[in-house]
This record gives sequence, structure tokens and C-alpha cells, in this order.
Amino acid sequence: MNSIKIYTHRCIFVLLFLLNSALYAERIRIQVKDVIEVSSAEPLGISSTLSYNDSALILLQRDTRFIRGVELELTAPQSWLPHSGSVAFSVYSNLDRVPPLGQADVECTSLLYEPIPDKIQTVYQIPLRDRHGLRGTPYLKLLNTPVAPESFPLIFRLTPNMKGWSKEIEDMRFQLTVKPVFSDEGALLINVRRPDFLPNGSFTALIDDQAVKNPNEEILLKEGEHTLTLISSDYRTENRRFIIERGTSLQLSVNLHDLTPLVIFEAPENARIFIDNSPVVPTNAPLAVDPGEHTFRVQVSDYSVVKTLVIEKGKTYRIAFIVDMRIAEE
Repeated sequence: MNSIKIYTHRCIFVLLFLLNSALYAERIRIQVKDVIEVSSAEPLGISSTLSYNDSALILLQRDTRFIRGVELELTAPQSWLPHSGSVAFSVYSNLDRVPPLGQADVECTSLLYEPIPDKIQTVYQIPLRDRHGLRGTPYLKLLNTPVAPESFPLIFRLTPNMKGWSKEIEDMRFQLTVKPVFSDEGALLINVRRPDFLPNGSFTALIDDQAVKNPNEEILLKEGEHTLTLISSDYRTENRRFIIERGTSLQLSVNLHDLTPLVIFEAPENARIFIDNSPVVPTNAPLAVDPGEHTFRVQVSDYSVVKTLVIEKGKTYRIAFIVDMRIAEE
């Protein structure tokens, strides 16, 4: 029993030691060459040219809703392959301060340390959330532990990794490209405008036939085509199709209309139009009518067409006067 307790205590000690080592902050001296901001406005990323002892400060835009990771692409010159392993790169987070350009001392936490491999291009992705959906491949390495946006800015640092130095390595220039890795989502903001004479009516918003709890707030949706439907007992039903693009916000304005039925006439200019035997002036604008049964008559010279129709609340009717000619060959 005592041996089991001793073993358990040792395991706990080792675990705590590893955790403390992972979170241990160290003080380093760096040469800040460039400042790179990861931003939705720069989807292709921003590049910086670094020598063997340079660093780049990586900032992150405040709004990270559509960014699920940060990609670091390090490109070495063709002359690098014979010298592989002689330069290493490191990534640090949780800086105690934002260093200026030039030489600076900072306290930070190490995220990654690796010698640059014997290939021209090395790609890493750093997830920003737990459920990020990113996957490593033979051509892309994924940092296992997500880095919270609050841990930014990061430092990307190149350092010598061997004794003995050649001028060829001193003259080498490495290109670092940092870009956002977007989620497959965008945002929709619905701007609903009610009629002035009916400002307090209610409605229900459906997106792809699913009810929206808070239509006044921004809604995150998968990229692609969607349908918005506004249903109300106070206003007409409104339908809109819209497309959500990855990493962008869409503002969709919808004007609500009252439930008074509307009639639109399509007739020649010299046509006379009657509703329930009362003449109306033909116009291109919709004409409001009361719900119920109505008789419509369109007359051109001595020729007229009469139709009776039951008008329902909240609907629009288009009445077209058509004169046709039929030709039969015997």
C-alpha cells in the first residue's frame, strides 16, 4: 500500500512539474524586425523578411468571430537545404508588454521550438478555439493546444541552433507569411422597418424554416445560400433569399407592409377601369382595396372584360387586360 502511495505522489509531482514547465514564463532578448497584424481585411496574409536572428511581432484583430486559427508559413531560400537544422524558430505568447521595433527584453511563454527542417516551406497552424475543426496534414503541422486570443500578441523568433557560423547563413533571408484561417461562417444582421402608422406590430423570423430567437442581434450562419421569412399577424409575409460569405457580415433590410390587399392593373393607356362599377384612375402603383368580393371591369372602346374575385387580406393581385388574336388555317 505504501509503495502505491509513493508511486501516486511521484506521478502527481511529475504532472505538476510538466504543467508548471509548460506555463513557465521566461525572459528573452529579441530583435523585432516587423509587426504583422492578422486581420480579416488581409485574407492572403502579410509577409515579412527575417534573417537568422530576427523576430516578428504578431498581432490579432479584436473581432475573432470568423477566425478559427492563425497560419504561419516560413519559406527558406534555395541555399538553405545544405544547412538544415542550423537555425531554429520559436513562437511565444503571453508577453508582459508589447515590444517596440528594435532590440527589446520581454517575459513570455514558449509555445513552440523547432529547428527549421530540410525543406523550403514549413507551415504551422495555431488554433484559437477548442472546437476549431482544423486538421494536420503531411504538409501542415497543427499546434495541439489552442491559443486564446487574449494570449496575443505572439512573437515569432529565429535563432542560431549550432556552434560555428558561416557567412552564407548570415546572408540568408527567410520569408514569414502570417494569415488568418477562417471558419466556414458569416454573420447576418436583419434590419426590419415597420410602417409609421403601425410601429409596434410583432413578427416571427425564420431562417431556413428555423425560428430565430433574437432577430435584432447578429446571427452566425454557415456560408452559402439561405432563406429569410418574416411571418406576422400584423404585417404581410416577407421572403428574402440571401448569400452568406465566409468571414463577412451581411446587413439585410426588410420593409414590413400592412395587411391591406393591393391590386395592380396592367392595361392599355386608353383603358377604363372599374371596381364594383366605380371608375378608378389606372396607375402603375398598387391600389389598396378592402378584403371581400369585388367585381373588376376593364373596358377599351366598346370591348370590356368583367371578372369577380374574392380579395384576401395581406395579398397582392395583378390584373392584366389581354387582347389576343387567334388564326386558324383550314
